[in-house]
Amino acid sequence: MQSLTIEGELTVFSAAYQKTLLLAFLNTGDELEINLSKVSEIDTAGLQLLISIRREAAQSGKALSFTMHCKRRLATPELPRFSQAFGEQATFAHNEE
Repeated sequence: MQSLTIEGELTVFSAAYQKTLLLAFLNTGDELEINLSKVSEIDTAGLQLLISIRREAAQSGKALSFTMHCKRRLATPELPRFSQAFGEQATFAHNEE
């Protein structure tokens, strides 16, 4: 399994750059994991990017999972729908800080 850790912000200000990295990451294997434990901030643009990458992986026949470790970083109203958008592929391993 190939793993990528996103560090820093996943916001409207970094979405274009992160999209380039994530699309390249999709080409590194068929079983992929994106670790969000070092994301310091995420907004709706970041959530949209993750949903888009999830869809792209599914269309390409790739297994993609997400791991994250801090609820506070993802304390957005969209979080319940966020987990639904990722279905069974999502892994939420919370480690309260």
